[in-house]
Amino acid sequence: MQGSVLVVDDDDDAAQLMTDGLRKRGIAARAVASGAAALDYLGDNPCDVVVTDVHMAGMTGIELCEQLKASKRDVLSIVVTGSSELPVAVAAIRAGAFDFVTKPLKLDALAIAVSRALDHLALKRDLLRLRENAAQPGPTGIAGTSPAIRQTIDMISRVAESDVTVLITGESGTGKELVARALHDQSSRKGQPFVAINCAAMPAQLLESELFGHVRGAFTDAKESRQGLFVQAKSGTVFLDEIGEMPMEMQVKLLRVLQERRVRPVGGDTELEVKARVVTATNRNLDHEVEDKRFREDLYYRINVVAIGVPPLRERADDILMLAQLFLSRIAKRMNKGVKGISQAAGRRLLDYDWPGNVRELENCMERAVAICRLDEITIEDLPATLVDDAPETAVMSAISPEELITIDEMTQRYVRKVLAMSNGNKTHAAKVLGIDRRSLYRRLTGTESASDEK
Repeated sequence: MQGSVLVVDDDDDAAQLMTDGLRKRGIAARAVASGAAALDYLGDNPCDVVVTDVHMAGMTGIELCEQLKASKRDVLSIVVTGSSELPVAVAAIRAGAFDFVTKPLKLDALAIAVSRALDHLALKRDLLRLRENAAQPGPTGIAGTSPAIRQTIDMISRVAESDVTVLITGESGTGKELVARALHDQSSRKGQPFVAINCAAMPAQLLESELFGHVRGAFTDAKESRQGLFVQAKSGTVFLDEIGEMPMEMQVKLLRVLQERRVRPVGGDTELEVKARVVTATNRNLDHEVEDKRFREDLYYRINVVAIGVPPLRERADDILMLAQLFLSRIAKRMNKGVKGISQAAGRRLLDYDWPGNVRELENCMERAVAICRLDEITIEDLPATLVDDAPETAVMSAISPEELITIDEMTQRYVRKVLAMSNGNKTHAAKVLGIDRRSLYRRLTGTESASDEK
């Protein structure tokens, strides 16, 4: 585990116990015997977390927390206090302490508190770094440094210059068209047109006309001849998005074009040469589509010479904050707003969310947040309700800022929903576990009864 801890305690045995316990759990730690010694040490040495006893000769632990807060050092403090000294713990938090642990001290509890503080600091530093150096996409136009996206970027660089047909796979919203454009932009075809069409957006007859073109009089509304996309692309790239949605009768015609590299306009009798590279994309599992006879096997093998997978956002968690800051910077500039960054609480919520809509959902989320933001940074209040409602239950008791705290009624309602979910929706069983009747269970689920309404 990364990070360093300074233990402050004038009891040598207690200090040794804490430092040894943290070191055994992979956390670098050392000890000093007073608050003054701690400040001297911090003046010359880097440190992430200070763990301090409250009752010490000279400077108390609370006074040390106040000094650390006033100094604006990039360090968090955790106080160790007696289990019966709740007012002291509250005073420590008000003095700037990040957390407190109670005596008799349990080393696992201390290690958890330290780990939370280190995670909090890492998130804070990441957000500041991203704000100062707004992430920009690399040569491919794709932003991200996670192993999953780096593998995709590597595949793009490997096959960009070849003429093989590429099938791009991935869930909706992952950025498959961005990958297709990167293939085009990194190839010698860059100066030629890039034309894209969504195969799911039009019926077979219209799709045939769009792809292959038509001659005058080929059908009722064909008042003029028109070149299809395969010809318009010249020596560039034709991108067929959602090819898994292509009607079966069109699949036969597309296969012929890919095999013969020639296209015949609708109603015409002259074939034209196809020079463009073909790149396709789908969010479907084409192996299954072939098995179920919804996609031609011969066409599948023709378009799947090289496959490039685009990972879902949940598999590239390291990129979430980078992408969020990138979208924020672009959108704030476009909207002419002074929003510069993301609060730590909002950043944590972005990391905890599952992102079923992937990068597209993240971009929409940031656009909404920037539009309604009143400060210079995005807060939880600016995020869509789906992100706030989807917060993990554990976030309630491990809040890292006041804006994350919730009411007792809301916490009760979350707990009731959790018990109901673990009871597989059985309200009778859930009510029995909770010690209430079904009517009270319903009222608590709908928020019409608080925890204090029933004794």
